[in-house]
Amino acid sequence: MMNIVLVDDEKDALEALEWKLKRYIVDVYITKCSSPIEAIKIIDELKPDIVFLDIQMPEMDGFTLLNHLTFKNFNLIFTTAHDEFALKAIKVSAIDYLLKPVDKDELISAMDKINKHQKDRLLEKKLQLLSVGLNGNHEKINVSADGKVYLLEKDKVVMLKSDKSYTTIFLSNNQEIVISKTLKDVEKKFQFPQFYRVHNSYLINLNHVKEYLKGFGGELMMTNGKTASISRTKKTELFTKLYFD
Repeated sequence: MMNIVLVDDEKDALEALEWKLKRYIVDVYITKCSSPIEAIKIIDELKPDIVFLDIQMPEMDGFTLLNHLTFKNFNLIFTTAHDEFALKAIKVSAIDYLLKPVDKDELISAMDKINKHQKDRLLEKKLQLLSVGLNGNHEKINVSADGKVYLLEKDKVVMLKSDKSYTTIFLSNNQEIVISKTLKDVEKKFQFPQFYRVHNSYLINLNHVKEYLKGFGGELMMTNGKTASISRTKKTELFTKLYFD
């Protein structure tokens, strides 16, 4: 019996995939979940053989869900309606995917590949390849939020601000992207020379600093009109980077 978990916020898509699996694949036990947050607990508890995972979901996208899992020793098949760039990265990482609505023949083919390579569950390595693929598009930075994968140009990111377990990314076009991760976690994707952590709550793009505002602790006025606080321990190094006297 093959233990399978289906994760998709669209209940119609869940039911359709469940029907096709039961109709065309033998010996399957299926658990459906329409909430990616609940799916994390379900996958960690059930330790399934296969996970069918939607990429774009409102609570949390598929890539973020994978990052939160403890158990990753399963075969993964992404399901998605679009997102061309992400599909290219997925293909390079050797992770399978199916376009929605899922075609019967493609589903059978994907399951056949899993049956032939049942012991090949190096998902961790495949996910590392996927991360490289998503980040390798002309050094664009990929972030997951609102059920989407955003590909950000470094020069258009003004700053990031922490709010407990959430982080807001401020772009030069005044767009704001809220991510359900701490700044410490998000900061890992901004390891470029122009980004500097000036405060526990702020990571800034040095190229977008407009003014230094003197006062208690001091603040930086950014090109988008917002300010970022400066930690006392960061002042000397920051001033050196900005060539301040």
